Amino acid sequence: MNCFSKRVRRTSPLHGSSKNELVPSKTPRMNGWSWPPQVFQVVGWMVYSYIAIVSFGIYIPLLPLPWKHVVYALMGLAFIVHFFTHIAAVTIDPADASVRAKKNYSSPMPLFDRTKQPHVIHDLHCYLCDINVGPKVKHCGVCNKCVKDFDHHCKWLNTCVGGRNYWYFFVALCSATLGVFLLAVVILFIFVQHYLDPSSLRTDPQFNSMLRNGTWLVFLPLAPIKTSSAGLLTVAFITAMLSITCLLLLCHLLGFHFYLFYKGISTYDYVKMQRQKEARNRDTEVGNPDDPRAHNKAPKNQESSIDCEPALSQSSSNCDFDEKGPLSSRLSESICAELENFRKSAEKENSFYYGTGTPEENTAREMSVSWKRDAAEATQSTSVKSGVPRVPGTLGSSVMTPGDT
Repeated sequence: MNCFSKRVRRTSPLHGSSKNELVPSKTPRMNGWSWPPQVFQVVGWMVYSYIAIVSFGIYIPLLPLPWKHVVYALMGLAFIVHFFTHIAAVTIDPADASVRAKKNYSSPMPLFDRTKQPHVIHDLHCYLCDINVGPKVKHCGVCNKCVKDFDHHCKWLNTCVGGRNYWYFFVALCSATLGVFLLAVVILFIFVQHYLDPSSLRTDPQFNSMLRNGTWLVFLPLAPIKTSSAGLLTVAFITAMLSITCLLLLCHLLGFHFYLFYKGISTYDYVKMQRQKEARNRDTEVGNPDDPRAHNKAPKNQESSIDCEPALSQSSSNCDFDEKGPLSSRLSESICAELENFRKSAEKENSFYYGTGTPEENTAREMSVSWKRDAAEATQSTSVKSGVPRVPGTLGSSVMTPGDT
């Protein structure tokens, strides 16, 4: 058996390819019923079922007339409207018309390669769906398709909310808020009347056969079941806490969408604007010179560093240190101070001698300076070899040695 004749398996995708053959491509989702379901979607249906059973089976039948019929009508309407609009929002495919005309949801979509294109949609063309789209079309990474008038991806519906199903989503949100609010009011009324006037909650004819007031009937009138006051109030308390929690979440979401209506923007636009605002704030904080935090970000060694370059560039003297010398780190500050003093004294001497001496004196002085400069260079080369810093003095006429300090 020849082991070398086997084909070598690739461990990475081909360069420039938008499809990763090692990881299975993601199949686009058609609607909210596409598998797998979201956890929030399952929780939402469980809460809806629980509230419907508790409302119409336990607490609304305890209300006195005529409030019983009024609440039956209002909550029944709210629950029915919410059920059908919720189903419609989940079932409708929010994808763009070009996607729905071309797309085969059973075939996988290629993965996005950022090395090939910086964005999924560029110049109104989606490189994954391979279609031309409108300005408000966005490609949802969860559903893996282009959505017309994209607003957001809703985990409670397990689908995207776009132009085709937004109003169904909004009506379902309004009806859910109304139904939960009515249930919270009913639970509060049951609590109060149970302690103040329990007889007002026992108006159903089937309570006439009950001898004790501590026994209650639920699921009236079709399937009456006996329970105690503690059981009735315990379920009422749990339902009240759940209703208040749902009401707060729904009111927050409903108020947010009313705010979007007022601004004339979508959820996607709002999130994008908030990210741009945060980025501008970060840039302002970094670029503000008056911000003390910007000064604290400077390296600490800048304050303790000693810069001899300006003094050395203005004067003709040089300060050479052997990096391996043991005294270079300790004498750097004192040497730079000496250099500054030498530079000032040199400027005074130069200003005194220039133009004041005779030609013979100037010629003799130049010869003396050149001789002393040569001597200083020879001395400096010796100091480099020994690792001890040596600094030429004013006009090269003096040399500072360790014994001088």
